[in-house]
Amino acid sequence: MNTQHNRTAIVTGASRGIGAAIARRLASDGFAVIVNYAGSAGAAEKLVHEIETAGGRAITAQADVSDADAVARMFNAAEAIFGGVDVLVNNAGIMKLAPIGDSDDALFDSQIAINLKGTFNALREAARRLRDGGRIVNFSTSIVGLRLENYGVYAATKAAVETLTAILSKELRGRSITVNAVAPGPTATALFLDGKSPELIERMAKMNPLERLGMPEDIAAAVAFLASPDGGWINGQVLRANGGMI
Repeated sequence: MNTQHNRTAIVTGASRGIGAAIARRLASDGFAVIVNYAGSAGAAEKLVHEIETAGGRAITAQADVSDADAVARMFNAAEAIFGGVDVLVNNAGIMKLAPIGDSDDALFDSQIAINLKGTFNALREAARRLRDGGRIVNFSTSIVGLRLENYGVYAATKAAVETLTAILSKELRGRSITVNAVAPGPTATALFLDGKSPELIERMAKMNPLERLGMPEDIAAAVAFLASPDGGWINGQVLRANGGMI
């Protein structure tokens, strides 16, 4: 059902995984979608073709979100082609795990650059340029609540994103723009599955009372709700989409 015709959404990190599922879902809901990617041009172009074949509207936009100028150019392209931006989904992120005592500067700096600075760069553009009545959906993680070992730096970047979410929701007073965050639990994507044993994956899948991993489509559904008219009264919140794990 195309309920969002003539509205435009930027989805960062949209070439695969949760981001790609979000792009597909928003396109099916009627949004024109900017499929942002950093390096996976082929995957992004394939997704745009898939969306267009299904009757949707989409373009690719290459931008490393840690580069403020590149993020500004992505907004420029969205405005030039679709006339403006109504929704920002700050999905781009990386996860590198290590105990805090063993975390080197590269592990720290890369996650700060993409997860925190990248989110900030897009939030700053959206605060200035999003059309009134728009939606911003950031990405946190349920690890902020679980506080598992080895996730220290990653979870710290996401805790900072939750704080930015709450503060920006207040700063945009009077423009009817909501700012929320989605905090997934373990989700069946390459980001989560890579480097984990089958036993660990099974154990983490059973941590929630629904006893399965989340699917990218589960997370996309939560984002679609927050981006829709039905989500209009939710503002400044963190929605933990994790099957009840915490």
